[in-house]
Amino acid sequence: MTKALLYQDAVSCCFFSWKRRRPKKFDPLEIMTSLWVVALLVLTFVAPAPAFVSIGGGASTHVSITGTALLQKVSETCRAVVEAAGHEFKPTGTSPEELVQACLGPTATGEVSGAKFHAALQEIYMQNGLVDRDFAGSAPHHFNSEAFLTGRGLLMEGLASIKANIRSENYRAARESLGTILHVLQDFYSHSNWVELGNTEPYEALLRQDLPIDNVADVNTATCKDCANGACANPLLPQILKEKKLTSGYMGIFSADKPSGKCSHGGAGDLTTNVAPRGGLSKDERRADNQAFHDTAVKLATAASLELLEDVRRAAGNNKFLRMMGIARVSVVCFVIDTTGSMKDDIDEARSVVYEIIDSKRGTQDEPSEYILVPFNDPAFGPLIRTADPDVMKAEISKLTAAGGGDGPEMCLSGLQMALTGAPASSHIYVFTDAPAKDIGLKDTIVALIRKTKSTVSFFMTTKTGRRRRAVYAASLNDYKDLALASGGQAIEVSKRELPQATDIILDTSTSALVTVLQRARNPGKAETFSFMLDGSLSKVTIYITGTAISFTLTNPSGVSQTSTEATGKLGTIKSTGNLMRINLNPDKASGKWKLQINSNQPYTVKVTGQSTITFIYDFVEKFDGPHPGYAVISGRPLAGQPASIMLNVMGKKGPSSLEIGKVGVVAMSASESITYGETTDMGNGAVLVTLKAIPSGEFVIVHQGTDKVSSSEYERQSTTQMSVSKVNIEAAVTGTMEPGKTFTIPFSVITQGLSGEFIINAQNDKDYPMTKPNRLTLTSGKYTNSSLTITPGINTVPGTDVTVTIDAKSVVGADSNYAVLRFTVINKITDFFPPKCDVFDINAEDCPKDLAQCEPFRWGLSANVSDGNGTGVEQMYLATGNGTITHSGLNRPFIQAGYNASCCSPIFELVTVDKIGNVGKCYHSILSGGPPMLSLPLPLWLCLLVSLFIVRA
Repeated sequence: MTKALLYQDAVSCCFFSWKRRRPKKFDPLEIMTSLWVVALLVLTFVAPAPAFVSIGGGASTHVSITGTALLQKVSETCRAVVEAAGHEFKPTGTSPEELVQACLGPTATGEVSGAKFHAALQEIYMQNGLVDRDFAGSAPHHFNSEAFLTGRGLLMEGLASIKANIRSENYRAARESLGTILHVLQDFYSHSNWVELGNTEPYEALLRQDLPIDNVADVNTATCKDCANGACANPLLPQILKEKKLTSGYMGIFSADKPSGKCSHGGAGDLTTNVAPRGGLSKDERRADNQAFHDTAVKLATAASLELLEDVRRAAGNNKFLRMMGIARVSVVCFVIDTTGSMKDDIDEARSVVYEIIDSKRGTQDEPSEYILVPFNDPAFGPLIRTADPDVMKAEISKLTAAGGGDGPEMCLSGLQMALTGAPASSHIYVFTDAPAKDIGLKDTIVALIRKTKSTVSFFMTTKTGRRRRAVYAASLNDYKDLALASGGQAIEVSKRELPQATDIILDTSTSALVTVLQRARNPGKAETFSFMLDGSLSKVTIYITGTAISFTLTNPSGVSQTSTEATGKLGTIKSTGNLMRINLNPDKASGKWKLQINSNQPYTVKVTGQSTITFIYDFVEKFDGPHPGYAVISGRPLAGQPASIMLNVMGKKGPSSLEIGKVGVVAMSASESITYGETTDMGNGAVLVTLKAIPSGEFVIVHQGTDKVSSSEYERQSTTQMSVSKVNIEAAVTGTMEPGKTFTIPFSVITQGLSGEFIINAQNDKDYPMTKPNRLTLTSGKYTNSSLTITPGINTVPGTDVTVTIDAKSVVGADSNYAVLRFTVINKITDFFPPKCDVFDINAEDCPKDLAQCEPFRWGLSANVSDGNGTGVEQMYLATGNGTITHSGLNRPFIQAGYNASCCSPIFELVTVDKIGNVGKCYHSILSGGPPMLSLPLPLWLCLLVSLFIVRA
């Protein structure tokens, strides 16, 4: 029997021995959670851990530490939510996909994709890695050079930003801040001497501004002795160890200077390493001379990450914490609707579709996790209305009326921009309009946002009467077609009478497990045969063809065919509405290679979709060097004439282990070119690094082929968002948060590998804040040109507002351009760092028997005083542990008196208090003898844990 199986059996034994022993109706949630936390930490910390480097490979510790903490905290939160709803939390395996399925509970009865959870994890990992690229020389970001107070300041600012963003439901911005500060926090344990001083617990003051960081070595205090070979186990001076002075190594990237007698960071990237005292404090890598210190640093960095995540979870609440992590019924329905006078019928149809989605999918795995509505008119657009409550969305869309506007263009792209920046990434956005875009100047910005968010945009454009109107309409439809094609969506042209038949596509795509099998476009049109692979995991396969004067023949792997003239045939059902043909394949469709032969000389698009848990997510990345090399996501388009790299993660029903990754490549959208495959490097856990030596010209999509081990069948998947290369590159980074009413400067650099000359600079933000920017820059080929822009949020901006800034550089003499998309958070300067206080008194537990097996019908209770002193005030109070009843005198008071009453069968009380900026306090009491839950575990349970620990160490 393997060690893993022995360990599993031991922990199962612990669990069932406790279940048999516990009193009737006793709530073991807190105790069982603690037990599983201990078990997981044993597994994590006993195994050797690799280096604190960026995402250079599967052995990346910043990623593995972050991943361990995130998965553990998500699992704890899922268990709490599912069991609170009266269900059993029982994942069928350890993969993220199976965790999502179990976390959604019994409502997740169909195909539920883990893609959003994977994407959320990847966003956090990537942002974590960016700290080593964008802030390599910043001592506070790495706790180098004894920058402890400023490093903690970054943690406090980041935590405030996360909590404000979660409150405003800006979850992507929250994840980006989370990735950054987790890196900062983890570096403290690797770069300081906290471990060498003998500490075995995380440093509490790092996450508590109200606690002092004291006993820090001052700039004149020598801290290290010379280490000639650079590999001394502990280079700290004896006096530093004796006095327990806190210090960290000095890092020199551009200079070898450091204060006299100070420790270096160490390593090849540190120029101070060979300046006496030589050597370094870094525990980033596990070496022969620092194994014990490195392992302890990993342990403490993981424990500290868990503490930070728990603080975020308690401030946000369980449900919002899980939504931040991408765990929800993953489809998001987003409508952008023209409300001018001629749109009455269109608004009625959009309303009807929303009602149908809500009524038909309520309580199923396809129930949208969020509804978003953005109305637009002329000249107004917005506001963005976001809700997870379907009844609220019904009420909001019922308020829409058609009024105002003229006979000309409307603010369509402004409304779409608001949706793209407000909706989660990879959303499906549906635009209803009967007019051209008045704000067509935003087109490049919209394309940049589509590529950044990988969202799919479909347009439902209804015709108006009149010759002039038809001419303007045709020109505008081409712009909408361009945007739809760039996103992998549809541009559907129908009469107002036909609109109800066209909106079936919304019902098709509002699902949690939508995948794309094939996507192509031809302009001009031509006769061509398209091949695509259908595998056993696919259901509800639909083929969409947009265009006019099109005929086709569809053939399955057995040679059975159906033509476009057969509305109902052996292979499926065909419906035609306006310029859209929609083919729903029969449920018994055959697996294998299918063929679609199209004959048309008019432009057309082809798209094949289905529902499946087998999918992938991806990012174009670039390698960066420095002290801690890694990979960073490219904000804009990949550079032309150079190899391109893609970080791709695959997922299946049972996780990445149930799939065999085959080929990955790119294919041009509008040309009959073969697939250009790349070289793949396995990065572990379903991630592969794809290196492409050449990329086809024009727009392209990513193609992934592999084998599903569950069904033993080959599969194919494609990305939806189009991409292309550019000779221009813009570099910019998020360097902090904005404050209301204060001007914020964003530095950026532009380079071209093409012809030198003038480039037009455009910059937009989705909140219409005032900005200044250079109108043009003169670029010299191969050299960066530095510049900056400014943005000033309004003085009354709500804290937690998420601002998206898009920078675009376009050549004056050519079509080459590129963009960068940055997200910033606006928060007030934090002055309240103190959590609410909570004092327990008047405990009345005399009636509870010592033997809790006899706990019924006895009850116990207590009182507590809660206050936030001179802070912002208590905003919420809730029970983290306990099945009793909490009462209080009202949150809008300086001092709040709370009462608690519970059955003796629920012996643990833990009250969480959160103030208005997210500081978290708590009070705890247990009527169990011996203190906190883990200290009062029965002896058989402790013996089980010791056996488990012995098995893992063996």
